[in-house]
Amino acid sequence: QVQLVESGGGLVQPGGSLRLSCAASGFTFNNYWMYWVRQAPGEGLEWVSAINTRGGVTYYADSVKGRFTISRDKDKSRLYLQMSSLSPEDTARYFCVREVAGTVPYYAMDFWGKGTLVTVSS
Repeated sequence: QVQLVESGGGLVQPGGSLRLSCAASGFTFNNYWMYWVRQAPGEGLEWVSAINTRGGVTYYADSVKGRFTISRDKDKSRLYLQMSSLSPEDTARYFCVREVAGTVPYYAMDFWGKGTLVTVSS
């Protein structure tokens, strides 16, 4: 059974940092591009970041570039998102997503889990 379980969210003050994790299981993790997307309250889904199968190629939305870092651990089948300099605008539920095509970044995504909520507030 394919499963993606996000964790690490919580309440953080503006300017603070948080590290999100995604535990992947039930598929060959290292054969898939992975993404982080988020959904702010009352808003649609927003793509945040992408990482290739080996972890050497990454992309970021302009809104988070320079503040967020995506990474993956091939041995642990884990996806991470290190977030810093957080602002209230980053408040959202964050989801890790698998690329349907695996090794090809078509940005067609599968969703698993309920995501993890990040709330940035003083």
